[in-house]
This record gives sequence, C-alpha cells and structure tokens, in this order.
Amino acid sequence: MERLLIRIAKPLVFGLALTPFFWLLWRLWTQDLGANPIEELSHRSGDWALRMLLLTLTVTPLRLVTGWVGVMRFRRMLGLFAFFYALLHALVWLLLDQGLNWEAILEDLAKRPYIMLGFSALVLMLPLALTSTRGLMRRLGRRWQTLHRLVYAIAILGVLHYLWLVKADIREPLIYALVLMLLLGVRLWPKVRTAWRAWNPALFPQGVEISSKRP
Repeated sequence: MERLLIRIAKPLVFGLALTPFFWLLWRLWTQDLGANPIEELSHRSGDWALRMLLLTLTVTPLRLVTGWVGVMRFRRMLGLFAFFYALLHALVWLLLDQGLNWEAILEDLAKRPYIMLGFSALVLMLPLALTSTRGLMRRLGRRWQTLHRLVYAIAILGVLHYLWLVKADIREPLIYALVLMLLLGVRLWPKVRTAWRAWNPALFPQGVEISSKRP
C-alpha cells in the first residue's frame, strides 16, 4: 500500500515542483513580469530555489518526528529541483542581467558580496546534484553522506544571500532563517538529548527515543 501511495505521490510532487517554472514562463510569454522583468525572474527563481532547499531539509526531520521512512523517497527529487531553480536563478543573472560580460560580472561580484554567497552556494550544490544517482550513492558509500552534509552550509549561504540582498523589508528572509533554524534544531535535538543524558541521566528518563540516523 505504501509503495502504491509513493508511486502516485511522486508524479504529483514532481508536477507541483515544476509548476513555478511554467508559471514564470507563462508570465514571460504574456509580458506579465512588471516594469523590470529580469529582476522579477531573478527574484522568483531565487525564492523557489530557497524554498525547495528548505523542503529538502524538511524530509529528514519529518521522518524523525513521524517515523514514516517512505518520505525519504522524495528528498532526492526536491534536492534536484532546488539545484534546478538555483541554476535558473544564476543563469538569469549571467545571461539576461549581465549578458555574459565577464568584466561586468567580476565587477558585480566585487561590489556586491551577497552575489558571491549565492554563487558559492550554487558551486557547492553542483557535486550534490552530480552524485545524486543510486549508482554513485553505492560507489561512494559513507563518503556520499559526508559529501551531502554540504546541504547545511548551502542552506545557510542561501539564507544569508537573501538577507544581505534585501535592503528594506527583511521579514521574508527572516522567516526563511527561522525555518532553517527550526529544521536544524530538530536534527540536532536527538544528539543534544543524548549528550545531556550522559551528563545527567535524571534529566531524561529512559523512554521512546527518536533516532537521528539517516539511511
């Protein structure tokens, strides 16, 4: 039954994850991107890159809290969509905004350090995307898990990139920062509890444990 549900849910999740891309294409086709279409494309693609990244990080805490192992089947898909939107975000800047003028690109990088943060996050995402196949997962073994822990640094860089980019209303990037802190806190809690129990067993009596191990 669970396999059937996953088979049904996967195309649905795939379609939902791709919807923002087609919506941007439709807005571009109908010239509904406002007075500065390049800026709108850049902002919306960046938004969805960060959202997909946070959704990817939500998968493991959801498994820890609910005990449903099947949710892990969606992590790779969401991670690849995060890379897709991040790459789109970068291409909008490189091709449409800068016109592949490398002198202007280097000048922009030096003038706006938040761009360097975003670019660094994209570079770190590249090896994760390239090693996301089952074959490479088997070949790399434990090294695959070590490599894919880069996702935490990527998420932090992405949130900092957004915070530094926004100059006035920082409410939305702060929401992303709080969500990221919550997701990291859920992951760290089992380890913190184990450490505290070793220090003072009376604080945490023996009971049902939430495993922090990932497949």
